[in-house]
Amino acid sequence: MEGQVKSRQRVVDHGEVFTAEREVNAMLDLVKTETERIDSRFLEPACGNGNFIAEVLRRKLAVVASRYRKSPDEYQRYAFLAVSSVYGVDILADNVGECRERLFRIVEKDARSNIKGSIEPAFLDAVRYVLEKNILCGDALTLRDASGEPITFAEWSMLGGDLVKRRDFLLSELLEGNVEKDEQASLFGEALMSWDFDEEAQAYLPAPVREYPPVDYREVGRNG
Repeated sequence: MEGQVKSRQRVVDHGEVFTAEREVNAMLDLVKTETERIDSRFLEPACGNGNFIAEVLRRKLAVVASRYRKSPDEYQRYAFLAVSSVYGVDILADNVGECRERLFRIVEKDARSNIKGSIEPAFLDAVRYVLEKNILCGDALTLRDASGEPITFAEWSMLGGDLVKRRDFLLSELLEGNVEKDEQASLFGEALMSWDFDEEAQAYLPAPVREYPPVDYREVGRNG
């Protein structure tokens, strides 16, 4: 168990036991194709200090580097996309802080290894900002954050070029999944009434609680 627990008391109080690297890789290999899709979204509802999502991010960045290392602009754009696709929740604030910093260092190290010349400070600032929004302190069982508010995650969608659009969704609604047209609304409560019907998917999709105007991905912090 060495390296898998921080203290016996944390195990007693929170059941905290970190998954070993071998098990992490074995489990992720079951969905290997998805871990190597740059834009495939992953959520770890009890992320600890990031064992699972750190490995997912490494795999995504390896794909980014293999495709785009010759172009610093494209590398940074797709590295941002990779970071923006990983999400985590943990009940302990110190784990959340460690996870954010761990993921940031992975991106920074990979960028320095693959970009000739200097890295844009705005790129690294954007990575930090996204990690603050994607790795949250809260309880995935109650679906509440540390302040008692409903957990809300940002969806980052690249629109073309360097533009990214942010939309915020309630985790509780995202977990409902898509509701097909002929399913009864009573199964899903009042939330369904505010969902959007997608003609292509022929299903109701959760509606964002907030939308932001598109911005250059390096300026995502401008939207607050």
